[in-house]
Amino acid sequence: MKRNSNVVTAGGNPVTLLGKIVKVGANAKNFIATDTDLNPVQLSDYQGKARIISAVNSVDTDVGAQQTRRFNLEASKLGGVQVIVISCDLPYALKRFCATEGIDKILTISDHKETDFGIKYGFLIEELRMLARGIVIVDQRDEVRYVEIVKELSQHPDYDKALEEVKRLV
Repeated sequence: MKRNSNVVTAGGNPVTLLGKIVKVGANAKNFIATDTDLNPVQLSDYQGKARIISAVNSVDTDVGAQQTRRFNLEASKLGGVQVIVISCDLPYALKRFCATEGIDKILTISDHKETDFGIKYGFLIEELRMLARGIVIVDQRDEVRYVEIVKELSQHPDYDKALEEVKRLV
């Protein structure tokens, strides 16, 4: 597996990201993940829509929970945009979190089984088998328009910058 050179830390300690980090302007690679009812979901299921892919290392972390809540709140203001939160959490954990938190405007999916998103987009942390925190925006024609991987897992992504970019698409 190819290791990429992007430096990301967890608690100040460097971790290794696997795969090749997706670049702005690239064609978005289709990936398969699992929804909270254990059904397969693909990025291509939402083709023709702008998509925000919000990667979190876990919804059971403070920042991961806040990031998921923030995009659930923003989703109602973003008509025509599919918001997808992806992590390597088990689908059961995602379902529990969504039910407890009232998360109902976004799609939460698990990359636990295949790590297909993590590898194809360069977000998979080798040492932890978790995803790096970040945001990818894909337009209606499947072109990657925005990529952010947060340098320290305990930090938030730049929500405002990502939302500015997606609002240009709708």
